[in-house]
Amino acid sequence: MKIGNVVLKNDLILAPMANYTDAGFRRLASLYGAGLTVTEMVSAKGLCYGNPNTNALLKIAEEGCPVAVQLFGSDPEYIKRAVEHPLLKPFDIIDINMGCPVPKIVKNGEGSALMNDPEKVYAIVKSAVENTDKPVTVKIRAGFSGDSVNAPEIAKVIEEAGGSAVSVHARTREQFYSGKADRDVIKRVKERVKIPVVGNGDVICKNDYLEMKKETSCDGVMIGRGALGRPYIFSEIQDKPYEFNVKDAIMQHIAVLKTYLPERTVINQMKAQLCWYAKNTRHAKEVRRAITDMNDMEKLIETTDKYFTGENLL
Repeated sequence: MKIGNVVLKNDLILAPMANYTDAGFRRLASLYGAGLTVTEMVSAKGLCYGNPNTNALLKIAEEGCPVAVQLFGSDPEYIKRAVEHPLLKPFDIIDINMGCPVPKIVKNGEGSALMNDPEKVYAIVKSAVENTDKPVTVKIRAGFSGDSVNAPEIAKVIEEAGGSAVSVHARTREQFYSGKADRDVIKRVKERVKIPVVGNGDVICKNDYLEMKKETSCDGVMIGRGALGRPYIFSEIQDKPYEFNVKDAIMQHIAVLKTYLPERTVINQMKAQLCWYAKNTRHAKEVRRAITDMNDMEKLIETTDKYFTGENLL
């Protein structure tokens, strides 16, 4: 799969997920065969003003695959300044979020709120494209609500503004992450534009991937929640042999986070991650209880040693 001038080794993409796709998890996804990874959302305005939390979101630890940085914002001028920022130089692709459903993001006219403003969508994408030599992609939703499913129209605007690809989460903002993803929307986007289209929503196994490709004719498939705790899904879908030891994966994850985050932040990041890793063990309930008292690195390692062993995998 090719996005602008960036060639991916396959059509599988790790979706950007706030609080989950940190550098440690993205590294694991890359090792298990993801063709592209995407960072957590980075505020364009925060980047421009030197927000101290931004640097951590821009850490790269991937091996063997390109990395996209995902920006969010509603002001074309801040988007312009952000794509020119030297901290984004190591990234291969600039992705712009127009799908986040979180109330505080939508209230600011950002994320999925932009689905209601085609003119601003054009201005934002155009501003990014004109001020970077990297491919600019956009992640959108089916629409803002069930009454305004306009992904095909918004995708066309993105293409006309110079976007190199569009990813479609086939739920509306109104749905958040509930209900079933409407693959017909992805199909209609694919029929409307010539740039690559990436389908996103409800892909948790190889069969889902195959059905997504068949039903939508999309160029790529983005996997989000289906990869949490299961970075090996990228190897699984490609029928590539792999070994997965959940304890080793967790320790690798922690090791990456420790290189750039303070201990307190590592602990907080790993609490949510451990719950996903634990879904495939016999000790999911025990892990959920254990993280409530987890307040230092010693406790994190102790919990990992106690509940994540080769014997407790389902």
